[in-house]
Amino acid sequence: MWSWSRQAVLWAAVVPLAVLVTWDAPRTAGEPPQARRQGAPERPLPAVQQPAPAPDVVTRDAWGADEELRTEAVTYTGAARAVFVHHTSHPDDYDCDEVPEMLRSMQADHVSRMGWDDVGYNFVVDKCGTVYEGRGGGYERYVMGAHTTGFNSDSVGVAALGEFPAGVPVPEPLIEGIARIAAWKLRPGTDPRGQVRLVSTNDASRVPEGEEAELAVISGHRDIVETYCPGEALYGELPRIREEAARLRIEGAGGG
Repeated sequence: MWSWSRQAVLWAAVVPLAVLVTWDAPRTAGEPPQARRQGAPERPLPAVQQPAPAPDVVTRDAWGADEELRTEAVTYTGAARAVFVHHTSHPDDYDCDEVPEMLRSMQADHVSRMGWDDVGYNFVVDKCGTVYEGRGGGYERYVMGAHTTGFNSDSVGVAALGEFPAGVPVPEPLIEGIARIAAWKLRPGTDPRGQVRLVSTNDASRVPEGEEAELAVISGHRDIVETYCPGEALYGELPRIREEAARLRIEGAGGG
């Protein structure tokens, strides 16, 4: 089994951290089932059984997605076993009322430049904490995105709108927005603070096809692909996002 903890030193020595973002287009067939988590967590955790309520989501229709850009059938996947956090690399000084236009431009870029059929991410969150539906197919369903190469099966890709360089505070509403998505979309019984074992479906990430990777349930894009994403500052907030997502799930199950 591949382990990021065992490979960190090697990768740091071989490939400098680059400012790039890499996704793969979703597969329509042949995705192997993800490996089940094995063993118990090392520390006792409160029971987290039920997903939290859905956050308010701005639909594609509301932000003006161009449905004519989509030419392929939607591919669905299993309930989310992991959430991958990304950033969009937009300047951080945007106004939140500009976001719909930014999303329309991003959709066009993902189709025309990246060669995908739609937005790669399942959800986008802006600095005001507003959650936007990304990839089409129904935000309440488990749509396979094109966000984390080799690991799009049974996962959700959430992109934070911005750059988030080191030393720049990450807006609190954005942190809460990402946590709300994770608390809602992770499958029942999943602890957002825990670990999960996933099987790579191709050789484009750090993990060869068919091999397992042990990752945090809520991981950054850089944890599986050589990239700067989701930005230094946002990556540093992942522990808080995990704790908040767990709190929401415990609270939703009546345990808080």
